[in-house]
Amino acid sequence: MVLGGSLVLNGFDFTSALDPVGSSKDPQVEFTLPPLPYAYDALEPVIDAQTMRLHHDIHHAGYVRGLNRALTGLAGKRGSEDTAGIKELSRALSFHGSGHFLHTLFWQNMGPGGGGDPTGGLREAIERDFGTVASFRSQFTAAASQVEGSGWGILAWHPTAGRLLILEAEKHQNLTVWGAIPILVLDVWEHAYYLSYQNRRGDYVKAWWDVVNWDDIAQRFERVV
Repeated sequence: MVLGGSLVLNGFDFTSALDPVGSSKDPQVEFTLPPLPYAYDALEPVIDAQTMRLHHDIHHAGYVRGLNRALTGLAGKRGSEDTAGIKELSRALSFHGSGHFLHTLFWQNMGPGGGGDPTGGLREAIERDFGTVASFRSQFTAAASQVEGSGWGILAWHPTAGRLLILEAEKHQNLTVWGAIPILVLDVWEHAYYLSYQNRRGDYVKAWWDVVNWDDIAQRFERVV
C-alpha cells in the first residue's frame, strides 16, 4: 500500500505467491520502516521494552536506510559506463534487503498472548516433515541457538520440494536455500536479546516460544502451499 509517496510495509504479504516481497511496482517508491503491530512492552517478560525500541527503531530502521541507499546507488549506475562500486552496492542490497524483510516478518510472527502449539494444516505439515511438534521445536531451537556469529533461525516452505525446511541464516543472507519462503523467523543477533539475556542465547530462544504468533504463521503457510 502506498501512502503519501511512501511504501507502507506493515502487514505486507511476504509469502504471497504472486508478490513475494509485497513491493510497489514503482521503482521510485522508497521502503519505509513498518510500525510495530503491538506496544514496545507487549512481549515482556520474554522481550523487554528497551530491547524492542532499540531493535525496531534503530537496527531495523538502519536496514531500511541501507536498502534505499543501495537501490538509489544501483539506479544511478544504470545507463552509465561507470560500473565501479556495483559489487559493493549489490552486497549492500542483499544484506540490508534481507535484514528489512526478515525483520518485518519477525515482528508479525510474535504477539502478546502467543505460545502454545500450531494447529490445523500447519500442524499436519510439521508432523509430516519433522515427525512431531516436539521434534520440530527441538530442531528449530538447536538451529537458532547454534547459528555461528549473528543470524536467524527460519522455518520455510519450499514449493519445489513440497515440504517445510528449518534453515539457519548467517548475516541475514548467508546459508539460504533458493526458492524457500520464510513463514517463521527468529532473530538471534545479539542486539535482539543481550540486554535481558546477555550471552545466554539458548535461554532467549527457549523463552521466545511463549510469544510465537501461530495464527500469523498458519495464515502465511496457507497462502503458499
